[in-house]
Order: sequence, then structure tokens, then C-alpha cells
Amino acid sequence: MVHITTKTKVLEGIAPDAIPYDELLAMQSPVILKGVARDWGLVQAGSASPQNAIDKLKGFYQGRPVTGFTGAPEIYGRFFYNDEVTALNFKAERVLLDAFLDQIADHLADPAPPSFYLGSTDLDTYLPGLRAENDLDLSHPMFTSVIASIWIGNRTTATAHFDMSHNLAVCVAGHRRFTLFPPEQVDNLYPGPLEPTPGGQVISMVDFQYPDYTRYPGFREAEAAGQVADLEPGDLLFYPAMWWHHVEALDSFNILINYWWNTTPTYMDTPMNTLLHALLSLRDRPDAEKAAWRNLFDYYVFGPAERAGAHLPEAARGNLGPLDDMKARRLRAMLLNRLNR
Repeated sequence: MVHITTKTKVLEGIAPDAIPYDELLAMQSPVILKGVARDWGLVQAGSASPQNAIDKLKGFYQGRPVTGFTGAPEIYGRFFYNDEVTALNFKAERVLLDAFLDQIADHLADPAPPSFYLGSTDLDTYLPGLRAENDLDLSHPMFTSVIASIWIGNRTTATAHFDMSHNLAVCVAGHRRFTLFPPEQVDNLYPGPLEPTPGGQVISMVDFQYPDYTRYPGFREAEAAGQVADLEPGDLLFYPAMWWHHVEALDSFNILINYWWNTTPTYMDTPMNTLLHALLSLRDRPDAEKAAWRNLFDYYVFGPAERAGAHLPEAARGNLGPLDDMKARRLRAMLLNRLNR
């Protein structure tokens, strides 16, 4: 079992219409807002019983197939790889949500049930109307583009991974434990293959239930830097983009609703594409060349945005000037043309 003693900061008494989003973002670290969503209809239903929550979900479902993940009892809810890390240890298939919920309900009292998991399912597409009585106040101008998703299952584990968006995660039914690590702990979390991945993102290869410190010695440093957020129904957890998070659903039936958003303009490309291209173009070059390219990246990319063009006349700055939609289109076209040569 992981050994982490630091608890995530908790804010009490925050009204649902007074969430301090600016302050949360400025902290750049996880924060729990206790009980902010306790009055949601779905939270109330889940607090009464799992079946009440299931029935309430079914009332919004319009019959569109969703992607359900199912694993054998032997995986104990840990959606991961097979022993050879050549394939995943579960199956994904298109299912009807109401039937999937019934499968979970059939095993609520089972001490060793199959693992059922419905991840990152768009709320407005698959459960239209649910947000009318189960939603955060997202009227703040920072929320120009938000993805609202629902996560449903029994006792399951989403192995530690990172997302490229900021996250507001509402524990709706059941209890959840988030184990969180700052981005600089990537070395000590031992990321797995770039593909395939259980949920689209690279995950840690460390088994948090039974850490192998001989194989992954740096994980002790990650534990020292990590923190734990234990959530009850109605609690809201904020954590910034790029923070690693290991998520355990602890009850026989669990629901989480989350909101992803970015403060960067939508015309900006995903940095993951840059990383993949860097594997192609930089990683295997001689060390001296890589050191030189690191200096260039520090100059053009990781330093102040205006530095590289500051000494040039404004009309001559071109792509070194502030990025906008038109420049982004031109850069994308230039890259496509060069990659296709």
C-alpha cells in the first residue's frame, strides 16, 4: 500500500455560487471544497441508495450506446495491462447504459464482482437534461470551453496518469480517493507505454496496492511528494493540469462528474504532438546536439514568450510575435507540408 501522509487542503463553507475559481487556479495545487454539491438531486439519490441513483440516471438516458469497460473479478478493479504488458486486462465494448447499470446493480452485494467501469462519458450527449439540477456554476469567464463528463462503476481503480486540462471533480455517489503528485514526479512514477493505454493517457506502472520498491525505487520519492484527497458525496476536488492522479472508487456503486477546461486559446495544438515529434526528431541525437537543442527550446519556447522577437521590428517578427488563429493555421500548414515530404 502507498505510504503518503500529506492530506490535500480542504476549504469548508464555500457556497455553490461562490466558488473562488481564480484563487483555485492561482494556487496551482489540489484543493477540496467540502460539500459544495451536496444539494444536487443525484447526490441526494445516491445517498439514499445505489438503486435510487441508478433509477435517476436511467430517467435521463435516451438510448445512445456508450463504451463500457468490463474486467474479470481477478483484476480487483485495476484496469491495467496483462502480465506481459502486451494487451489490456479488460474489454471495452459498446453497450446500452441502462443494461450496464443493471449489471452493476446485480453485483452490488457480491464480495468479488466483475469490474464495471464507464469512463469519461459526455453528459450532454448521453444524459441530456441531467445538468439542469446537477451542475456547477460555470459562469466565470475562464470557462470558455468546458467538457462535462460522468464516470460510473463499482470498486475500480484508474491508475495514476495526468491530463492536459484543469479538472473539477465532483464525487456524486460512493466515496473516492485521489492520490495526487506534482508534474515533476514523472521519473518516480515510471510511466508505461505510449500505446496502448487503458484510458488514452500514459499511466504509472507502479501497483499502488503492492508497490515494488526494488523495481521502482524512485517511487518512495513520489510518495514523499504526493498527497491524498478523500472525497465524500457532494465534495468537489480541484487539481491543475498535468498533475498525476490515481483514482480509487471505494464503494459497490460510484459516480463522479468532472469538468475539464483550459485557459489556453483553442487554436493552440496539443503539446503531446510536440512530444511525439520530439521522439522522432530529437531523442536519439548525440548528447551534444540535444544539449544545443535544449538551449534553443529554452530560448524560443520555455522562456518568456516575447523574448525571441523583442529585438526585431514588429513587422519582422512573424511567428515569433504573439500567436493568433491565423498564425496557428499557417504554422500547422507549414508543419504538415514538412512532415509529408
